[in-house]
Amino acid sequence: MRVSISGYHAWFRRLDAPENSRSQQEKQLLVRIKSAHQESDGTYGSPRIFRDLREEGFKISRKRIERIMRKHRICGQPLKRFKVTTDSKHDLPVAENLLDQNFEVEAPNTRWSGDITYIWTGQGWLYLAVILDLWSRRVVGWSMQAHLERALVLEALDAAIRQRQPHPSNRLICHSDRGSQYASGDYQTILRDNGIACSMSRKGNCYDNAPVESFFASLKRELIYRRRFASREDARTAVFAWIESWYNRKRRHSALGYLSPEQFEKQQQSLQAAT
Repeated sequence: MRVSISGYHAWFRRLDAPENSRSQQEKQLLVRIKSAHQESDGTYGSPRIFRDLREEGFKISRKRIERIMRKHRICGQPLKRFKVTTDSKHDLPVAENLLDQNFEVEAPNTRWSGDITYIWTGQGWLYLAVILDLWSRRVVGWSMQAHLERALVLEALDAAIRQRQPHPSNRLICHSDRGSQYASGDYQTILRDNGIACSMSRKGNCYDNAPVESFFASLKRELIYRRRFASREDARTAVFAWIESWYNRKRRHSALGYLSPEQFEKQQQSLQAAT
């Protein structure tokens, strides 16, 4: 068969030889990559899985993670476009844009941002209102209702105030779009009573509220578009778990150096205590 004796013996020895260290490491990495991917409910791509593994002590490059994921057809959930739903056709007063796309925040409870999105269920629409603290991108207040009335955003704002208890000295700005719910007298009264300045996006400009739009895009990409909810209660339970158990506590955020909002807040508190 035109094979040398030495070549044959070398091939025969390789049959009984243990796997080389790189192959063994790749098998270990594949197990951990699959675990991290599964833990994220199939939503993490290579950037966040890479940071999971580096945090656990694996000395590996992101490119190698990408190669292994491609080889085994493991991928994150692709981005889908969001849809603008704001109804700003009303005669209520509109606040000026105090935030002005300044999303880099140096302290907690100085810049909040809120918005509304919708979730389809077998019983009809379920609407979700959230408020994010832009410092840590944490969801600090949220509410879900079967309607779009102002009570939806009032509950989210009330939850945020109760949880964070902002002090007037923070000079907190709460940003939103120009929707009638946010421009309503009840919503504006709560802001004034708590020493919170109101800020609103320019008409039709989704980039003025980009962090919340990004949050909704992640929620829909990672949860809403991947499931069918038989009832509003099913959707409510799933969204609650995604926000409180996953997003706030564990999901790595690119704007936070790939820490979760909770991890980022703890890190900043530790740094403050050290100084």
